[in-house]
Amino acid sequence: MNVSVFDFHCDTILALLGEDMNQPGSLRKNSGHIDLERASRLGGYAQCFACFTTPYMEQYRKISPIVAFERELATIQREMDRNKDLISIAYSPRQIEENRKNGKMSAILTLEGTAGFGYDPELLGDLWNIGFRISSLGWNEKNPLTGSHETGGGLTDQGAEFVAEAQRLGMLIDVSHISDEGFWDIMKITRAPIIATHSNSRAVWGCSRNLTDDMFRAIVETGGVAGYNACDEFTGEHPTLDTACDHIFHFLELDPSGRHICLGGDLDGIDHMPQGFEGVQSWPALAQRLLERGLDEKTVTDIFWNNAIGVMERAVCNYAK
Repeated sequence: MNVSVFDFHCDTILALLGEDMNQPGSLRKNSGHIDLERASRLGGYAQCFACFTTPYMEQYRKISPIVAFERELATIQREMDRNKDLISIAYSPRQIEENRKNGKMSAILTLEGTAGFGYDPELLGDLWNIGFRISSLGWNEKNPLTGSHETGGGLTDQGAEFVAEAQRLGMLIDVSHISDEGFWDIMKITRAPIIATHSNSRAVWGCSRNLTDDMFRAIVETGGVAGYNACDEFTGEHPTLDTACDHIFHFLELDPSGRHICLGGDLDGIDHMPQGFEGVQSWPALAQRLLERGLDEKTVTDIFWNNAIGVMERAVCNYAK
């Protein structure tokens, strides 16, 4: 089944820059998990490209997160210009659908980590104007906004201010990587859908990066979504396409409507994936396996495309029309 694919998370821009954050990799064709030549063979394609920053970059990459953010943003903008015959940045759900109708792919800018702009809620408006439509509050570190799934620690006052400002703009808050305490703190104050762009089911595979059943139910109540993550560490021991399906079917048991499950592959940010999944070209194989296991085409289409469009529409305040 060659469905249209809307993927809520990848680390392709970071991968194109390489370990020294200074390599001119090509989005059009490369040896990573995602390139445009392979993606163009899908029935339609929208990809959220994360600009990833963490204070850990100072230690492991010998670069400040602010400089890293500047380089990542410059890279995605450069690649959009070089490949404008195939893809363009989309600022609204309507533009994503228009691009698909016209045979063009869409790029959506997202923030994974907030160290690259000093955790400052006052800068969210500028980032919105550039095109950023989704933001996490952090990565695996504890920071001025919240704790992470590795450190613990709840939402701070500055973190609450960050959530409120993002939602005022129409920017979706992403709770992948956050601590359990931070998750529930956000749920107490949210005024918009909450999403976990790349998190699986903790009941299927007991990992702190995954969502508990109660967390998933809470996301559903906000009108949000959870995106299937293809990382083997978050999927299961020696995972296959069937293991991937297990996470999706478990979420369907909690939400039979199927309107709150989507894709968040984490491609180019992970080392190993389930057997039978190799990159962007493998999404149709997962769709086919879901069909073989009894899921109907409408639900598969919703998971692979419509649910992502829907949650972006529900978050809209000031999207360009």
